[in-house]
Amino acid sequence: MLTVEKIYEASAMLKGEVRRTDMLLSSNLAKECELYLKAENLQITGSFKVRGACFKISQMTAEEKARGVVACSAGNHAQGVAMAAKKNNIKSTIFLPSTAPISKIEATRRFGAEIELVEGVYDDAYQAALKYQKETKAVFIHPFDDEQIIAGQGTIGLEILEQLPKVDAIIVPIGGGGLISGISYIVKNLKPDCKVYGVQASGAASMLKSIEYKKRNALESISTFADGIAVKYPGKLTYELCSKYVDDIASVSDDEIARTILTLMEKQKLVAEGAGAVSVAAALFDKFPLKGKKVCALISGGNIDVNILSRVINRGLVASGRLTNLTIELLDRPGQLKDVSAIISDTGANVIKVSHNHGGENTDIIGCYLKISMETRDYLHLKEIRKTLARKGFKVLSTR
Repeated sequence: MLTVEKIYEASAMLKGEVRRTDMLLSSNLAKECELYLKAENLQITGSFKVRGACFKISQMTAEEKARGVVACSAGNHAQGVAMAAKKNNIKSTIFLPSTAPISKIEATRRFGAEIELVEGVYDDAYQAALKYQKETKAVFIHPFDDEQIIAGQGTIGLEILEQLPKVDAIIVPIGGGGLISGISYIVKNLKPDCKVYGVQASGAASMLKSIEYKKRNALESISTFADGIAVKYPGKLTYELCSKYVDDIASVSDDEIARTILTLMEKQKLVAEGAGAVSVAAALFDKFPLKGKKVCALISGGNIDVNILSRVINRGLVASGRLTNLTIELLDRPGQLKDVSAIISDTGANVIKVSHNHGGENTDIIGCYLKISMETRDYLHLKEIRKTLARKGFKVLSTR
């Protein structure tokens, strides 16, 4: 049984094993609330997952440890299990979806785990891991639907209440639900008036749908770059705990997540992975009633592949109106490019790329298209540029 005492036991066991991560007051992120960030992205292995894995393995018998452990993960649980297993001299075999970021795969391998890549998403890796467990009798360490794992993750809730005693609301990412189950259980038992909100990526909102339908619901497909919370089917235990202790669940789009990752880097100097940023995205894009409240958003992880990060930054710039492509139709005559560039420069934007193409069969014979990539402040700035171009007689065909 999950109990308050069990979470306190996990907290005592984890002292010296994991970091007590910082609680950071954000700088001008949210206008309506006083927003604090619980920085689990700065945890050992770069994710909260190491808490549950370490506590689970600490509870195993000598006979169980001799059989080794097996786990499945999108990457963060894998690193937690591999690290905890290495500390205890236990053989670990980790099944990961082939879509997992290379950085997470290699980090897991460095902890000495045997890696098995499975085509598909987390749920496909889960089935492969279960098959392996039956064949080898290794101890299966579930990433979320396990009371000891949940107790380990619940230690974050204890830390939040100690670091921010007057907290009014806590926002937590949800994949399979282990993290929010542990946090909501301990918070509601110790401070029942504190709201606990969950957030999922809109392309992987399995827990949200399950709560809406009042029964566990499996998604047919998943579409999000937030791989750490890309789970088709929530856990049985976590669904029950979320139904009882979580006040509300919302979803955020990939564009909102990308913008939030960019904002955290620029304003807080923090790197968050997609799954880790959803909680902050919910605060920034008004998914919950937070006005005037003291709010803690949990950044659950920072293990984002650098190749993905570059795309996310670009996506965030586009989504926030700060990186824009304009297509302008004009007559092909001297001075046109100079005039357009002057307008853009005078409004304070920065041109980074220009493409000049002759018109097609449906345009004027001396017509052409001017495609301009530029850096702008935001959508209002872009609107100002478009209005100025139109006032000067230039025809803007598209903005992207």
